[in-house]
Amino acid sequence: MVPPMKQLLHLLAAVSLLVHSCHAGDRPTGRKFATRSEVIARHGMAATSQPLATQVALDILKQGGSAVDAAIAANATLGLMEPTGNGIGGDLFAIVWDSKTQKLHGLNASGRSPASLTLEEFRKRDLESIPPFGPLPVTVPGCVDGWFALHGKFGKLPMKDVLAPAIRYCEEGFPVSEVIAAGWRGSRNTLSKYPGFLETYFPNGKGPATGDIFRNPMLAATLKQIAVGGRDAFYKGEIAHTIADFMQKHGGFLSYEDLASHRSEWVEPVSANYRGYDVWELPPNGQGIAALQILNVLEGYDLKTAGFGSADHLHWFVEAKKLAFEDRARLYADMDFAKVPVQKLISKEYANERRKLINSNKAAAEYSVGLPHALEEGDTIYLTVADKDHNMVSLIQSNYRGFGSGMCPDGLGFCLQDRGQLFDLAEGRFNTYAPGKRPFHTIIPAFVTKDGKPFMSFGVMGGATQPQAHVQIIVNMIDFGMNTQEAGDAPRILHQGSSQPTGDQMTDGGTVALESGFGKKPREALKARGHKLKPAPGSFGGYQAIRYDADRDVYFGASESRKDGHAAGY
Repeated sequence: MVPPMKQLLHLLAAVSLLVHSCHAGDRPTGRKFATRSEVIARHGMAATSQPLATQVALDILKQGGSAVDAAIAANATLGLMEPTGNGIGGDLFAIVWDSKTQKLHGLNASGRSPASLTLEEFRKRDLESIPPFGPLPVTVPGCVDGWFALHGKFGKLPMKDVLAPAIRYCEEGFPVSEVIAAGWRGSRNTLSKYPGFLETYFPNGKGPATGDIFRNPMLAATLKQIAVGGRDAFYKGEIAHTIADFMQKHGGFLSYEDLASHRSEWVEPVSANYRGYDVWELPPNGQGIAALQILNVLEGYDLKTAGFGSADHLHWFVEAKKLAFEDRARLYADMDFAKVPVQKLISKEYANERRKLINSNKAAAEYSVGLPHALEEGDTIYLTVADKDHNMVSLIQSNYRGFGSGMCPDGLGFCLQDRGQLFDLAEGRFNTYAPGKRPFHTIIPAFVTKDGKPFMSFGVMGGATQPQAHVQIIVNMIDFGMNTQEAGDAPRILHQGSSQPTGDQMTDGGTVALESGFGKKPREALKARGHKLKPAPGSFGGYQAIRYDADRDVYFGASESRKDGHAAGY
């Protein structure tokens, strides 16, 4: 998911100014910036970006469902309630802690590019980059196959029971929440020209305001087919034919064969140890290992002594991020097409080499890629659920740019993703476009273990914000002693303008955005070191987390105030 539409940005900018000029209510305990206490429960916990979806997850747990059942149910519900960030037209990634085997399992459920769309086709159209909307950035939606891969391995309830709450809300309707409503209405001007979009999401001619009831009977019918016919109903049945016919009619390349041949992939999560805690991410084609690279660099600095919000803290973080994002821009790609040196990139030795490039008193305008990067061969939702058996799932799912491509297949009730925009059109690079290839991905789930036991399942929505925010959550907890809720509520740092997997190169050092919780002193200190500050309202992500305290057998849940959601347990 990328930053929200213009109307939402304006709203959040105004809110930011208001918050900066006023003080929040005084809490009797904890950090001043915390919006609420951690949620604490014993038997189960769910944290999502929409309160009704959180309740759906808890209902499934109480019916005897597993954490994965509850996560799928919440994701299906969010596809209806937060279409500005996710849906069955998008992709999915997950990390699951299985209490029986005491092991983490990773799932890459991202889709591939159309087999009939070649790099030469973009050349014929004189395109230097892939458009953000319309038929060209559409790739195979991986979400539904991801659901069934997860359910087949870790599910307990029948899929018809898991999808029943989402179907019911589709038919009965639900009241749209505040942040989602702002993004929804703000997308109309951008996407109204694409086929099926207005009919699906603006049936009355205007988007829903906060509290308006929205129904999606077309999506209900689609989910019913999936509940009965399984994943093949989506990839090989009537739904697949409808998608393929729609794309062909409107100048697209996604075919029935592309859908029918799709498969998810179980992958081994990778980790870096940060001051005694193992932080886990999925390997590319996602950007998760950027968080591990940043943490490895930061481990060489005494952040605790420097203090939260100090000039050193902010400067070291921004420079470590710049370093990691140079590698992200050129080395992260579909590993079926490129030999990505993952273990080298996340090693302590490599971090020690890269850290030497940082000047602690001056911002760098540019950094080089750390390893060879030429080919020699071949806006998002995050949720987490934990169950009574101590299984935990960290799941993230997205359309990419808000609603996605704007292309809504006839009568199906959802929008196809535009994830293909993140391919590079320059030849010979790791992320260069190719048919049947998975694009570079921004969405990343995360997990933390301590001494081989589950410690925390967490994630942060928001495009390139995600690995930066993952790092800040970990540093806030481990270096600065914050609890699960405080770690997410703490004001965030965001660096923008790094080199990109699509080919853009940073030569000016980019810009730094600080949330209003940081005062004047750290801003002036950053400027003195050569950083350029620029506001980025609405771009600081959305965090959910569940921490497990094994000694007391208790879950701690957190959901921050930047989104509509909440954490709840029983």
